[in-house]
Amino acid sequence: MIFLYIKIFTYMSRPVRFNIHPIQADIKDNISLANMPEGYTGEGFFASRLSDVVGLARKNSIWPMPFATSCCGIEFMAVMASHYDLARFGAERLAFSPRQCDLLMVMGTIAKKMGPIVKQVYLQMAEPRWVLAMGACASSGGIFDTYSVLQGIDQVIPVDVYVPGCPPRPEAVIDGFMRIQDLVSQESVRRRNSEQYKALLGSYGIQ
Repeated sequence: MIFLYIKIFTYMSRPVRFNIHPIQADIKDNISLANMPEGYTGEGFFASRLSDVVGLARKNSIWPMPFATSCCGIEFMAVMASHYDLARFGAERLAFSPRQCDLLMVMGTIAKKMGPIVKQVYLQMAEPRWVLAMGACASSGGIFDTYSVLQGIDQVIPVDVYVPGCPPRPEAVIDGFMRIQDLVSQESVRRRNSEQYKALLGSYGIQ
């Protein structure tokens, strides 16, 4: 089905106005450049903190892993498609191997039987890793206040950003992703070795 869609799109003719009267794109005010970290600049050198440089690199090269179980996964397809294009934020490469990803995006209803699977996927991700709960079901169980549904994935793994909605709009997902970027850029390279972080993982039974 995806192949047929791509085939049709490839052979679609361009609108006539592009062939007769091409419109020059004005991108002067539509390009955002990454700001350099704070530091000292001299003739031929630039000095800054290691945490700022590492944070800038991590912030703009996040590899998400989608864990989609229901309708929020369909909304995430729209986020990745050309109109909203999450790749603009450096998240070009989606991977379905947790060992290659650093952002776990949980979308949809998580049954209690699936809780250990979510935790296993989280444990297979290398540090540093972050978690985004997309939608009401992943954040709090949503409308499924039943014996079989996990009332929020923060019962099994720590969550960094919650995106509310049922399902959330693509703009909300992008805003949540930008909040993740803020956390990534401001995080100290030593945080993952801190006693506070170890205590947080310990509260979830993670060594």
